Amino acid sequence: MVTNNPIVRDRLPQAEFYDTDYLGVLKIVRDRVHLGCRLLTHPLSGSVKPGETPYKTVILSAERGSLDEQALSIIEDSIQTCLKLTKSGVKRSWSEEILADFQLIDYDIISSD
Repeated sequence: MVTNNPIVRDRLPQAEFYDTDYLGVLKIVRDRVHLGCRLLTHPLSGSVKPGETPYKTVILSAERGSLDEQALSIIEDSIQTCLKLTKSGVKRSWSEEILADFQLIDYDIISSD
C-alpha cells in the first residue's frame, strides 16, 4: 500500500507513507509495477479527481512477478490523466479542516476495498 495520507499511515501499519503529492504517489506506484507488483486497486479510484484532493492511496501486491502490462498501462494512463487535470500547476490551499476531510475520504475508499 502506497500513500501520502497521514490517516492511512496512522491507521494501517502495512501502508508505506511518502511525503509527496498525488502525482508522486502515482509515480511510486508505477515504479513498483515495473518491479513486478500488481495493482489491487485502481490508481484513480473514487469520485475525487486529481487536483481536487492532495491525497491518494493505492494498494499493490506484496509479491512480485513478471511485469503486468495491463497494470503498467493503467498506471501510465492514470499519470497522464493526473497531469492533464493538474496542468495549470496552481497549488490549491486548503484549510486543515478540509485537508482532514480529504484524508478521511481517501481512507474510507481504501478501507472499503
